[in-house]
Amino acid sequence: MGHLEYIALLVLCLLITAPLELLLGVRVYRELGRLARALGCVGLVFVGWDLLGARLGHWDYQPSSVTGLRLLGLPVEEYLFFLVVPLCGIMAYEAVRVTLDDAGARHRNWWRRRRRDR
Repeated sequence: MGHLEYIALLVLCLLITAPLELLLGVRVYRELGRLARALGCVGLVFVGWDLLGARLGHWDYQPSSVTGLRLLGLPVEEYLFFLVVPLCGIMAYEAVRVTLDDAGARHRNWWRRRRRDR
């Protein structure tokens, strides 16, 4: 896999969570403004942290695992990481929320029917 290893992992994360939008109707992509604000907040803080850490020599990136394209000293994959991973986290969170809301609604409806049938 070589230079595409980091990107391949990010694509895999997206492929695993993207069906949640269709299968469970999490509606994350339908609210792009909210999504952009959430990702922007995370991105600014952690990209700044990464830039500082890399400039101070606290860490670096395995050249054989990244494409070699850099922006301000960080691999492009690192910027993508701060978009993809929080997006996947939001998708997973919303999937759990939707599933629990649906389960709660089914339970409430069952309880109402049971009381009504008495």
